[in-house]
Amino acid sequence: MKIVVLGAGAMGSIYAALMADAGNEVWIIDPWQQHTDAIRNQGLRVEGASGDRTVRTIKVAASIEEIVTADLFIIATKAAAVGEAAKTLLPVLSADSIVLTIQNGLGSGERIAAHLPVGQVLLGVAEGFGASVKKPGHVQHTAMKMIRIGSIADSGDTRPEMIAGVWRNAGFNAEAYTDIEQLIWEKFICNVAYSAPCTVFDKSVAQLLEDPHATKISQTCAVEAWQVAVAKKVNLTFTDPIEYVTAFGRKVGNARPSLLLDHMAKRPSEIDAINGMVPVVASEQGLAAPFNEVLSGIVRSREAEWKTGRSRSAI
Repeated sequence: MKIVVLGAGAMGSIYAALMADAGNEVWIIDPWQQHTDAIRNQGLRVEGASGDRTVRTIKVAASIEEIVTADLFIIATKAAAVGEAAKTLLPVLSADSIVLTIQNGLGSGERIAAHLPVGQVLLGVAEGFGASVKKPGHVQHTAMKMIRIGSIADSGDTRPEMIAGVWRNAGFNAEAYTDIEQLIWEKFICNVAYSAPCTVFDKSVAQLLEDPHATKISQTCAVEAWQVAVAKKVNLTFTDPIEYVTAFGRKVGNARPSLLLDHMAKRPSEIDAINGMVPVVASEQGLAAPFNEVLSGIVRSREAEWKTGRSRSAI
């Protein structure tokens, strides 16, 4: 299968490496030239939860025009870049091409549907995954649990199971689901619980859970998101959001959310798609989400300081 990965960050690199190592023709497109040059010249090394391997068969494209077309396009960019990535696919998307998007937060499906035929779009949820880039061309894979795939438009679509099989053949645990909205919201609630809180308090998930004050704020963020899901009649598999996110947090332990990793590297985060999205969808349901609104404001303020070159000082 010819597979194109748009966005070769930590997660996208793992997708590309394992897919290529399984015998697929894999291309990557990413603006980070040091990383793509290293992959082109020395191969892509992935070590950790999926083993230690250096994959030298991945092809690097400078732009989508080099691709011509593909069987599967995986959009693994940050949430804010999803719409633009989808728009670039229009010239190379064939009638049989499938677009699979895997991001944190909400709204990726809608952003893609604004540019591409919704019938060709699948949504993915990466559950229990952890990864970081150690240096250009070298990725650390810290955890992997499950890739869940579903159709954005048709619960009877057979393509999610076909694509899940491609992932399984590459060594991932993968399943197809008819109710992908349920899975997206269940992951979203966990992301909301730890993304902004861990970032604001500069703690790993395990460290946050040891702090009763930070934990209370984290739990309230999760409850606000859960209340929205209930109002939207999402078919959740749990009724106690605090118990749910606490169990999730204990499983991931010392992991740092991607939003915190972004701030440690002083990169713009996905706050607008995660905690920042809760007040938006809450308002649509006649609800409020003050804890998420405040924490999102703190995160955005810090990111604005980087842009202006200012730093926080003690009062």
